[in-house]
Amino acid sequence: QVQLVESGGGLVQAGGSLRLSCAASGTIFSINAMAWYRQAPGKQRDLVAGITRGGSTNYADSVKGRFTISRDNAKNTVYLQMNSLKPEDTAVYYCQMWVQVTGAWGGRDYWGKGALVTVSS
Repeated sequence: QVQLVESGGGLVQAGGSLRLSCAASGTIFSINAMAWYRQAPGKQRDLVAGITRGGSTNYADSVKGRFTISRDNAKNTVYLQMNSLKPEDTAVYYCQMWVQVTGAWGGRDYWGKGALVTVSS
């Protein structure tokens, strides 16, 4: 019913920038919170940044001042602008959204399949 598709990952040198996008499609009535998580090899999946429908944001300490999360409610899309990238930012990045499907009671989390970001030193 709902699909999330990430784009924008790739290989970048340390100090460089990338912008991730995640677009939701399907029978969507509304989307509440949106977020980006990341998972490095052999590690757990951690929250990178989150944004409410009203635009309030929160960030992991490790990315504050370097990453910016934003959203376009009309396009059902969330973005992650990543600047001053470091090798330790290398991970698969997943978008997550709390979606209420048209005609359904309540909502639930949906996840994208992930976008690989590799930062070389």
